[in-house]
Amino acid sequence: MEKGFLGIILHAHLPYVRHPEYDSFFEENWLFEAMTECYLPLIGVLDRLQEDSVNYRMTLSLSPPLISMLRDELLKTRYLKHLNRLLELAEKEVFRTRKLPEYQKLARLYRRFFLKMLDIYQKQYHCDLLSAFKKHHAAGHLELITSAATHGFLPLLNVSETAVRNQIKTGIETFRLNLGHDPSGFWLPECAYYPGLETLLGEAGINYFFVDTHGILNASETPHYGIYAPLDCGNGVAAFGRDPDSSRQVWSAQEGYPGDFDYREYYSDIGFDLDFDYIAPYILDGKTRINTGIKYHRVTGANRPKEIYQPEKALAKAQQHARDFITKRQQQIDMLSAGMDRPPIIVAPYDAELFGHWWFEGPHWLEHVLRLAGENTNGIQSVTCSDYLSLQLPSQLATPSASSWGDQGYYSYWINEENDWIYPFLHKAEEELEKLALDLQGLAVNPLQERALNQAARSVLLAQASDWPFILKSGTNSEYARKRITDHLARFNYLHECIRKNKISERYLIALETMDNIFPTINFRDYNPAKLLTVT
Repeated sequence: MEKGFLGIILHAHLPYVRHPEYDSFFEENWLFEAMTECYLPLIGVLDRLQEDSVNYRMTLSLSPPLISMLRDELLKTRYLKHLNRLLELAEKEVFRTRKLPEYQKLARLYRRFFLKMLDIYQKQYHCDLLSAFKKHHAAGHLELITSAATHGFLPLLNVSETAVRNQIKTGIETFRLNLGHDPSGFWLPECAYYPGLETLLGEAGINYFFVDTHGILNASETPHYGIYAPLDCGNGVAAFGRDPDSSRQVWSAQEGYPGDFDYREYYSDIGFDLDFDYIAPYILDGKTRINTGIKYHRVTGANRPKEIYQPEKALAKAQQHARDFITKRQQQIDMLSAGMDRPPIIVAPYDAELFGHWWFEGPHWLEHVLRLAGENTNGIQSVTCSDYLSLQLPSQLATPSASSWGDQGYYSYWINEENDWIYPFLHKAEEELEKLALDLQGLAVNPLQERALNQAARSVLLAQASDWPFILKSGTNSEYARKRITDHLARFNYLHECIRKNKISERYLIALETMDNIFPTINFRDYNPAKLLTVT
């Protein structure tokens, strides 16, 4: 048995940003940027590790909205158009910078990068990224898990246990439908936990979940091994705690690797830097400047003119930082194992979108971390939490404390003066949906009514997404977040009234089904609070 284990978990999530009612839409670029800069480079990393027979294990959490968008034919078509437009821009940049050798070198780099991403997406995986992740899962290197249906902030939805149950149930069903198996683990949205949530996870067939550090350290019983071994919540469901040291090295704005001066500067993009007439064909509707992903400068440092990006130096720095990360994990394990009767597990969860989007060199860093951990000569081995649980070590029984990984560690980022207004409306819609399901219990409904009821349930789920209160608090894209909440609630209220009056317009229903075509197997009857929900 190894001295200790490293569990790297990437959580891939974006809110549901599909807008067929427009030819193009700003927020759909969130998905396209993540695909180009995060998910496709990650698949490239996994492919290279497999080709080189690297012995690694890693966990990837795919949220149900992201799963649904990656499978959506409209978004696939729009993404190909987006990627080909980036290639056209890169070609123009190669020509424009022909007398600027340092810049042209980077323009050629971006052209190669976009061509590679297009090859992975279209030729290797036929526009189906989920098939790539399934391949690496089947190969035994990647454990795939999921999250709540629309990434709802579960502690604040717990006014209704039915609401929480359906976030969990619908999330797992979406994962199973698209990935072909049940997840063993579950990513709590925002790592937000409340005591009792483990009961619903256990009923849904989940074996483990994650909480932030203080969720373990402040548990109902002081944990013998701190965050370096899981807690059994009393029903066989395990809670793993985030390691603050490995988190700080990657996340911290002051101490984290991504802030190194040699890395690419995210906030320097030709979409904002170049002449408007030149860049107009490649921005939103030719009017609104947006990031293109072509960035020519490095971080450099505060209060200094940004210097030219040097990719060779940046990639060398990423390898150096990977060695530093593994060395520090070895030191942790050496120290911990001396006082433990079992090998410690260092749990390192991150947002997947950090790697490549915010930190361009992040996928390169991750690849080298996994290669180093796979050498099996350093007393550390990469594992998944399922691997660790399979050791069948005795677990301490305790209940984690209420917590999240948000600012200040609890729930305040999702309920505060900027966003607290939404919750009475969310709870009211949930209450009305449950009453509908209860009133119709045992009664026959015709196909049109069934569709309307299911669409009403979709609207409630989409309104519950944790992304909207987060954005309202952060102050970025607030108008869009407010509109998404009010639109989904308005759609629910419209459908609710039509159902109660039995005056359903199929034309309007089709329009709503077209806009929000997520969760095809949803069943409004699951919102009947009298029904014991199970995942079958």
